[in-house]
Formats: sequence, structure tokens, C-alpha cells
Amino acid sequence: MAAIKQLAAVTRSGTGKGAARSVRREGRVPGVVYGGGEAAEPISLDFKELNKAIFSGHFLTSIVELEVDGRKQRVLPRDYQLDAVTDSPLHVDFFRLKPGTRLRIAVPVHVSNREASPGLKKGGAVNLVLHSVELLAPVESIPESITIDLTGMDFHDSVHIADLRLPEGCRVADTRVNYTVVTVVPPTIFTEEAPTAAAAAATAAAAPGAAAPVVNAPGAAPAPAAGAAAPAAAAAAPAKPAGGKK
Repeated sequence: MAAIKQLAAVTRSGTGKGAARSVRREGRVPGVVYGGGEAAEPISLDFKELNKAIFSGHFLTSIVELEVDGRKQRVLPRDYQLDAVTDSPLHVDFFRLKPGTRLRIAVPVHVSNREASPGLKKGGAVNLVLHSVELLAPVESIPESITIDLTGMDFHDSVHIADLRLPEGCRVADTRVNYTVVTVVPPTIFTEEAPTAAAAAATAAAAPGAAAPVVNAPGAAPAPAAGAAAPAAAAAAPAKPAGGKK
């Protein structure tokens, strides 16, 4: 069951932006309590107490016993507004919880026993597909979280919506699709691709000492291959006649 937190509040008479700013100047946070078949009730809470309750975690899934001017009632935080710069609480809404009421609420998902997962021991990782699951739960037994046991889970093993173990009286709000909640995935291995034949040829051509390619002009005789002997003279020069008289 969700943890029950204690908060004190007082009623406030004014509403609107001006009244809200006045409440904040006094070190308090304006809020409202509604639902349960009763009229909405404007309240204010101590800034430090509310700030601590919000940032301690699980605020929106925790039942709060709210004391307003000596009257105690159980409520569920439904929403809060934070300052965009300082993250300080500016406003908070509470929903009255009447016995027998069922709520649609998003409950966070946690995992346990990581050390007992063969897939994680081999270097795998947990892929938390759904970080929360919407439940229909009685106000008396709202779970603080849903815990999934990873014992025995190997690569590609998964837990789906239908596999969840829920507290008595709770059920999944949407059962039309059996979504995957968590799975164990193998490690990602990056391999270097082998160089292509064209890249290898280009590398060899650019190596020091490699002969440059020869391009023949149109009509010219083919150039000799590298290392071949120079061609001989096309024809020998005619012999010089003897210098004697006839």
C-alpha cells in the first residue's frame, strides 16, 4: 500500500492570482481540496513541509492524511505546479478519498534482484519499456510501486502486463494490449567493417614508389613498360663513300 504522509493546512478565504500571491508572501503555498461529493475547499500549506513532501518522492501516489483546521481527511495529491526557475511549489491539488472509492492511478515500476539475472551477469542490460502502469485501485490499497523480480531472466526474456502481480483489489486499467513492461537485452557489440576492394586499390596506388599511370597521346606508339630497354634506332645511317679518285 502507498505510504501515508501527514500534512497540515488551513482554510483560506481569498481566491484568484492576487490572493495566491499574498499567501506565498507569507511563506505558504495555496491549494485546493475537491471531490468526494463535496464542494471544493481552498487551503494553504506551509512551504517547507510541502516542498519536502514533494521532493521526497512518490508524492502523487502517496495517500496524505490532511489536517485542515483540526479536521482530518484522507486525500490523494492529483497535481502540483512548480516555479519554472526555482522549482519551488506554487500550487497543489488534492482529491478527497472516500471509503470504497476506486481510482485510476499511474504506479511506478521498479525491478529487483539484478544480481540473480543470468543475462545481466553476461553483460546485458535492463530495458524498462514502461516506467509506470495505470491501475484501477481501491483507495485503501493503492500500491506505492510495482516491483518486477529479475531472477532467472536471460537475454530477450520479458515481463508483460498480464504477468504482473498486483495487490488484492487492483487491476490494470487498460487490458486491450498486453504491453511489454521490462526485458533483458544483450550487450551491443560494435565491429569495424573490412576495407572494400576499391579502397584497398586506391591505398596501394598511393603508396611511395608506385609507378604513375601513363596516358598515350592519340596516334603515338605505346609507351614502354617500366624497366624495359629503350627501343633501337629505326634504321642505320647510310655508309660514307670512300674518299679516293676513280
